[in-house]
This record gives sequence, structure tokens and C-alpha cells, in this order.
Amino acid sequence: MCGIVGAVAPRDVTPILVEGLRRLEYRGYDSAGVALITADGVLDRRRAQGKVQQLADNIAAQPISGHRGISHTRWATHGVPSERNAHPHFSEGQVALVHNGIIENHDELRAELRGKGYLFSSETDTEVVAHLINDTLKLNGGDLLASVQTAVKRLHGAYAIVVVSPLDPDRIVAARAGCPVVVGHGDGENYVASDVQALLPVTRRFQFLEEGDVAEIRESGIRIFDAKGAVAERPLRESSLSAESVERGDYAHYMLKEIFEQPRAIADTLAERITGKRVLEAALGPKAELLLPRVKSVHIVACGTSYHAGLIARYYIEQGAKLPCTVEVASEYRYRDPVVPPNTLFVAISQSGETADTLAALREARKLGYLATCAICNVPESSLVREADLTLMTRAGPEIGVASTKAFTTQLAALSLLGLVLARHNGMDASTEALFVRQIAHVPELVERTLKLEPQIKQWAQQFADKRHALFLGRGPTYPVALEGALKLKEISYIHAEAYPAGELKHGPLALVDADMPVVAVAPNNALLEKLKSNLQEVRARGGKLFVFADPDTGFQAEDGVEVLLMPEHIEAIQSPLIYTIPLQLLAYHVAVLRGTDVDQPRNLAKSVTVE
Repeated sequence: MCGIVGAVAPRDVTPILVEGLRRLEYRGYDSAGVALITADGVLDRRRAQGKVQQLADNIAAQPISGHRGISHTRWATHGVPSERNAHPHFSEGQVALVHNGIIENHDELRAELRGKGYLFSSETDTEVVAHLINDTLKLNGGDLLASVQTAVKRLHGAYAIVVVSPLDPDRIVAARAGCPVVVGHGDGENYVASDVQALLPVTRRFQFLEEGDVAEIRESGIRIFDAKGAVAERPLRESSLSAESVERGDYAHYMLKEIFEQPRAIADTLAERITGKRVLEAALGPKAELLLPRVKSVHIVACGTSYHAGLIARYYIEQGAKLPCTVEVASEYRYRDPVVPPNTLFVAISQSGETADTLAALREARKLGYLATCAICNVPESSLVREADLTLMTRAGPEIGVASTKAFTTQLAALSLLGLVLARHNGMDASTEALFVRQIAHVPELVERTLKLEPQIKQWAQQFADKRHALFLGRGPTYPVALEGALKLKEISYIHAEAYPAGELKHGPLALVDADMPVVAVAPNNALLEKLKSNLQEVRARGGKLFVFADPDTGFQAEDGVEVLLMPEHIEAIQSPLIYTIPLQLLAYHVAVLRGTDVDQPRNLAKSVTVE
């Protein structure tokens, strides 16, 4: 995995391929490559370990051109980052292929293909698919479409593949199962990619492949076939996205834009990491399958918003995987002598990957006998990612606003996947994992529905704008959500806000409650609901004004001194922290706007804290 671009045109497509890869750099990668059918009718390629610019420099030094081509940026899952493991992969000069995802039965297929005389030049699961399609191509008289349709039926796992062959030079063929693929319609030329953003410079008209689809892309047009081989009609959509993703567009602030980008960012973070039934642990890197089964405890270290993500992950890991998990602030971790139990996984979380305290904590951890270190990060070239043993990249894309929004929710999505992998190795059965995977896959849609609550949240904001203090309450995994909500409000509106577990009210914060301090409560329908209701009665008895975000079936009703906003239905426990974060972000944003603060660049704060 990670980024795919392909094109068929009456002109040289090399610039399209390289520019498309540049637009996918935010997704994270360690190598890049292109392959084309040249004017001589043969396959040629250029590959480079490192950045797309290195690939561009290689092409400038040794030019390559052609009218049909494919390109890829890779994030290592099978095989270390290197030029020989970079995509595209060849098979006997007859097939070039790029691939996102993970092929779970690659060992079985490799053994079979070796028995037929195929030689392997890489350590990847992808090269197996190239040889398999080539082997099928020999039986189908050089028909690339039929060969791909036949070959993919033998693949287990998640994949998006794009294939080109000089034996069938007028087309390229794409297929998807569990990984996104989009085809783009141009004027006398057509395209394919893993992400709309890659193709925005050349088209805004797209079709999205559905599960099991195979697509044929020619200059003259595009045909899509479903999993049964029948011609399929997929809606032609016109994208409204800007070709420059870091522009604000119609949004008043970057923060608001980034709040509304969360459905896509979360979907991107989940893509290629899950099938319909399980999490693909190789998404954490080549060492994951060796290291993760040995984990007996987890130690999470982070700062600020990322620390709150770690606190939520503790519930995923302890309740789901039944493994002990500790979470602490990175700046404190560095100045004590932590006891490291055998086979402990050290997890460092950072949006930028350059947070000074978190990076220093990782470096200290490498000396202390942990089983392995793991980075959850949004910036692939960051120091944290380069220095960790395992990595799980979030795919939030550029986040300009200082107050983190989509970086936080994509961290939660990534951490839920880590928790499920650890749970599988510690006894979770396949049916339970499949249930949780389905629930996680539903999160982007639930976030979309939650964002539609903005008008009511905007009205609530008016009751906060003249206040000086606010209190946020939660229980269980939504207590860290309350912490994050309070942090957002104080960061951008400059209102003093604190969060407490609701059960701690009578141990101090209840003394501050009065009619002038709004109290925000997060109330999903879980085992702690009745206890939370009792806690909130304590607030009402002291004259406090309550603002409750609640599941529809919790029984909360608006009354004097109690405002209730009903969340979407069917929020499951594993989804709650992600979904309930959204309205708290919107509340903080609209309060800040009413108070006239600098939303995107709040005073005294920086996006990446690179000093102690």
C-alpha cells in the first residue's frame, strides 16, 4: 500500500503519474515508482526508495515515457523499504502491477508459482499477484481483462490493483476488494487512482468501484464489471473538491473545514487495514506479525490531544485484548524510572511525529527493554516514524488549524485497529472481531450524520459565549472525550474549562457549580448510564445548567435547566469516543467564533511543539 495512479492517453502520461503521486504524499510512504509501455512496446520502469522527488530526479536523469502507465507510493508491509521492494512489480516483462492492501494467502501462492518456475526478486506479497496474473494471461491468450478477473478470485485479503501488459497494450485493468479505487473520465484519455485527489489536475468526473469490481480503462472509455463478470453501471460523479487540498474553500476557518473532513479522513485511515471480517495486522509494518503475538502489556506515551487518544485506547486494549495498559504524559515519563514488564509494547502517539517530549520518550524507551516501539502518527517522514519498530499511519491529511480535530479522530481509528489485533492474539474469537470491524467501518457514516447536528450546537454556543468557566463530565471511555472537549474549548475560546469523571463531582468540582458555569455531559447508553444520571442530578440540585449529548434511548429529556441534544441512533461502545468527540469540537468552534478569537491560530500555542 499506499497510493496508486494510472493513465491511458494519446500523450505521454509520465507527468500525470508523478503529479498524482505528489498529491498522495500525505498518506505516508517509503518508496515510489512508475512503469509504462514505451513506444517500442515494452515495459520500462523507474523506482526509488524515499520521496517522490527522488523518483522525479531519477526520471529526469533517465527519461521514461509512454501512453499507458501506472505508478505507486508504497508503505512497507511485506519486505523492508527498498528499491527492489518498491512498486510497480514485474513478471517476466509481460505484466506490471501496483497494489494497495495485503494479500493474506501470499505464502501459499508463492510456493505454487515457484513450483511453476517463477522467480521472485522482492519480499512483497504484491509480486505474487503479478506472477499470478501473468500465469493466467498465458492461459487466456493475452487477454488482460479476463486474466485479472480470473486471478483475483484466488486472492484472500484486501487489495486494490492496477495492471498493464504489452501483450494487451490498449488498456489497463483495475480491481478492488476492501481498498478504494476510483476511475476518472477525461477528454480522449482516462485514469485510475486510489484517491480522487490524485486526479483533480486532469479531471473532476469520477466513478467509484464497488466491492469486487474490475474496471477496464481505455482511451475510448471505461467499462466496469461486477464480481460476477457482468457489466455494471456505477454513478458518474463530479467532484467539488479543490485541486489544492490545503485551501480553506468555502469554510470560514481551517478548523471548521477539518472538522467536516473527518468522515473521509477516518475512512482513509481504515482503508486497506480491514477486510469485512478482520484487521490486517501487516498494516503496522513488516515486523508486526512477528512482534504483536508476543505482547503481554502496553505502555502508551503522548502529549495533549494525543494523550487523550491514548486514554481512550486503554479501554480498547484492556477491555478488548485483556492486556494491562498504562498511559502517561510524555514530559513526565522522561523523568522517572519506569518499570518495564516483559514483552511490553511501547506506543508513542503524535500528530506531527516531531513533538519533542514524545520523541525523547521514544528514544528513552529504546534503552529500557521494551519488546518493541510503535508510532501512531500523521507525518510519514517524521522522526518518530523513522525511529519506531512498528508504525500505523493516520491519514488525516494536512491539518492547518492548531487545535487538532481530524488528527485526533484518525488516531482513535488507528488505535482501535491496534486494539483489535492485540485482542485477536489474546483470545478474541473471529466472530467477535468481525462484529467490531463492522462497527468500526460504520464510523465515517455516523460522523457524517453527527455533523448534521451543527445548527443546534451553534445555538447552544450562544449560552457559552459570555461565560468564564465550563465543566465537562463523562464516565468510562467518554471521560477522555470530556477531557478533549474541555481542551478544545479552552484552546480556541480562552474560556477556562475542566473535565472530570462524573463520579468525582462530590470530591471537589461540585463546589464550583452554579448557574453561571455551564456543565457539559457526554451520555452514551452504556453500563454507566444510570450512575451518570445520578451524578447529573447533583449538578441540577446546585442550580447548574446542563448541556447533555445523549443517545436517543437514554431517556434524557429537555427541561428547565437541562438542554439535550440527541445523537444518531445505533452508536456502539467501540464507536462512542469517536462519535461523541464531533459535537464537542463544533461547540468549541462556534463559541470561539462568537467570542471573536483567532480560531486557527490561538494565542500562545503552536501546531507542533518541538521544544521541551
